[in-house]
Amino acid sequence: MAKTVLTVDDSASIRQMVAFTLKSSGYTVIEAEDGQVGLDKAKASKVDLVLTDQNMPKMDGLTLIKTLRALPQYKATPILMLTTESGDAMKAQGKAAGATGWLVKPFDPQKLLEVVKKVIG
Repeated sequence: MAKTVLTVDDSASIRQMVAFTLKSSGYTVIEAEDGQVGLDKAKASKVDLVLTDQNMPKMDGLTLIKTLRALPQYKATPILMLTTESGDAMKAQGKAAGATGWLVKPFDPQKLLEVVKKVIG
């Protein structure tokens, strides 16, 4: 059965690139344009992995991660930050919030697939 990935980013072009990359490798992709929509979609359907941007309107990535981690069904779900932020302080905040890993934009589609395979198979 195909694994489902929720991609949360306010950039439509990034969402399209992520969705295209993952779908071409057999993953099911759910897209959300901000953290609040991402949270609603995560609650509405069980996803195997969450890929989230940090800087978004309504709810940022760290808040989304903390909120998901507070839900029983997302305690152990891999959550990756996909963001232009690459500073150590931001990475530390991501880890503290419960992020599983970190990818810096612009991302390499091959690298994205490697990381996704590593965390959800």
